[in-house]
Amino acid sequence: MPAVLELDAIKPLIDIPQLICEIEVGFELYSQGQAMIPPVGFLHFDEPPGDVHIKYGAVPGDDYYVLKVASSFYKNPDMGLPASDGSILVFSQKTGELKLVLLDKCWLTDMRTAAAGAVAAKHLAAKKVDCIGIVGTGVQARLQLEILQHVVDCRRCLVWGRDSANVRTMIEDVRASEGIRGWALEIGATDTLESLVSQCNLIVTTTSAKTPLIHAGWVQKGTHITAMGSDDYGKQELESTLLAKADLVVADSVSQCVDHGECHSAVRDGQIEKGDILELGNVIRDPGIGRTSEEQITIADLTGIAIQDIQIAKMVDQRFRAKTEIGRRV
Repeated sequence: MPAVLELDAIKPLIDIPQLICEIEVGFELYSQGQAMIPPVGFLHFDEPPGDVHIKYGAVPGDDYYVLKVASSFYKNPDMGLPASDGSILVFSQKTGELKLVLLDKCWLTDMRTAAAGAVAAKHLAAKKVDCIGIVGTGVQARLQLEILQHVVDCRRCLVWGRDSANVRTMIEDVRASEGIRGWALEIGATDTLESLVSQCNLIVTTTSAKTPLIHAGWVQKGTHITAMGSDDYGKQELESTLLAKADLVVADSVSQCVDHGECHSAVRDGQIEKGDILELGNVIRDPGIGRTSEEQITIADLTGIAIQDIQIAKMVDQRFRAKTEIGRRV
């Protein structure tokens, strides 16, 4: 019988600095062609509105292959339910047996996504970050900020959201968060996105917008933007001309991002070509092709790839097995 872990048992098994390193390794494996990652599966529902993402893959030679299902049903909060849910299944590469069931309620997906944002900032943001800008107020907005503290030395943050009440709630939650405690962070709200963009040189966009939020003319030299909201067809957070203006456009997966990321919109609109886009794993492996000046504008388009799910599932499995072995010895 497979081991079954619920969320309360999973959370203590994640170490953030180690997770960032594991996600870095995963991106390198992916860009070097050392991972089997099929295209994402999507299910879309109109009433009630919901999206389901199915991601799966393997690193040949590993012990396991992984299948992840994550969903978002947007009316759930009206019923007092979380908008997101999900689970990860871990199978043996040798026998196909189901070895581990992670009933994580989408938490592992949220964590590996936030860790990817930290990896992008680590390798692409300017050395001196004056102010972090967070666009959006949901779970991912909070986690992106929380995990950025492990790679960015910055003491100021601005938050923008469509609903000012949600912005206030997010700021209060962040200030009370154990994950932020000890980080001397001055965090405040801004009424307009243009104001946020003019003051921040590290910006993370975390919305499900279907029309561009950030325009090319607003963005100052030296800015890095991590755009991670456009993870499905029809979504777009950045004006296409902004990708043309950028000195570097980097995708977690070039093939995936030109299919349904920010890069898709820019390529469709004739602002950039597929060949203009770098892949994050290659930038990690060879920093010389990444940011070379504090004046450059850089953009990371993160649509989320299965190698991240593989890496975080392996981490949970390894730490769970180690903990179980220690328990047996005691």
